[in-house]
Amino acid sequence: MATYHTPVLLQESVAGLDIKESGVYVDATLGGGGHTREILSHLGPKGRLMVFDRDSDALANAPKDKRIIVVHNNFRYIHHFVRYYGFEGVDGILADLGVSSHQFDTSERGFSFRFDAPLDMRMNTQAKKMPGPSSTNTKRRRLPDCSSFTERWTIAERWQVSSAAPEATPL
Repeated sequence: MATYHTPVLLQESVAGLDIKESGVYVDATLGGGGHTREILSHLGPKGRLMVFDRDSDALANAPKDKRIIVVHNNFRYIHHFVRYYGFEGVDGILADLGVSSHQFDTSERGFSFRFDAPLDMRMNTQAKKMPGPSSTNTKRRRLPDCSSFTERWTIAERWQVSSAAPEATPL
């Protein structure tokens, strides 16, 4: 497989955490694992790192390390998992928000217009799909709630076409 994702400003963002060897840290978006590996390189044997990702593909990028807790869930639940694993709190959180190169470059993921494939745009491909098909107007109204795209008409029209195609998976 090609490079999953190369983090931008890797050193700068991890340096901003001011990592303590025995600290507890969260990588809210595991992705390709670049930030995770860099944080681990600063942690001592008693340090802990909790990594989150909704994307099943990303979970395969988690380094095999006894200091890591891998959570296949949305990072919005950080506080629940911190308590669940018995931590009083955390010393730092890093979140590289957005989509990864892998998601744009893999046609089956449905994040790109470059491929002749249905639009999907779910971070967790095992999650329930959005109901479809429905009108372009309905889909255009939904888009502000689930994306940052400003070209809603183009996306809604493409979504409508891919939802109507017999081989397409409804969104």
